[in-house]
Amino acid sequence: MRIDVLTLFPEMFTGVFGSSILKKASEKNSVSYHLTNFRDFSTDKHKTVDDYPYGGGAGMVLKPQPIFDAVSHVQMGSGESRVILLCPQGERFDQKKAEELAKEDHLIFICGHYEGYDERIREKIVTDEISIGDFVLTGGELASMVIIDSVVRLLPGVLGNENSAVEDSFSTGLLEHPHYTRPADFRGMKVPDILLSGNHGKIEEWRQNESLKRTRDRRPDLYEKYVHAEKKKTGLND
Repeated sequence: MRIDVLTLFPEMFTGVFGSSILKKASEKNSVSYHLTNFRDFSTDKHKTVDDYPYGGGAGMVLKPQPIFDAVSHVQMGSGESRVILLCPQGERFDQKKAEELAKEDHLIFICGHYEGYDERIREKIVTDEISIGDFVLTGGELASMVIIDSVVRLLPGVLGNENSAVEDSFSTGLLEHPHYTRPADFRGMKVPDILLSGNHGKIEEWRQNESLKRTRDRRPDLYEKYVHAEKKKTGLND
């Protein structure tokens, strides 16, 4: 996968792309990261990328020309990229979307600042508008980092254990079950006996039940969706 990020602050990504799983993914050639400052594509002598909105109002709006030209440059004529605009009006990001994007060969992230984007950017070059939540950030950089991290870890060969991504919270529709490691007794707090039993069938049953209980208690919205899906699945099999 190739990931291009269009940003006014490329230095923000240095530590993120050079650490942990994202770094390992790059070293394994599972992904390559490319940072582009779209200010470099501004055609006026002051390298302006924003202007006052027509009709008045607060704040500044990102101009179309630098972003259009920057996207065209990183697409290299292919035109088959997913072009992702980070914005509060976008689709709420979730694990399903991460899994969808992980199947792509080329992702382009547009990280905005100021009051917003010229609408022609949305209309003509963007394939996906994504929000990571109902809150406001200074720009799209942090949001793009969150999405990139969640997508890259799903690429084949990136995680040491191929089952890790499959069993993560949200991937199954449920929150993940509790985890324990050594020692079996830590300051009087003991690991559940079932996990020490060696009975893998019973352990899987326990984990599934714990996932159900944790999802029901902490995310009833996900629990109801899961139960509905299971009932529908059963109905189809009858």
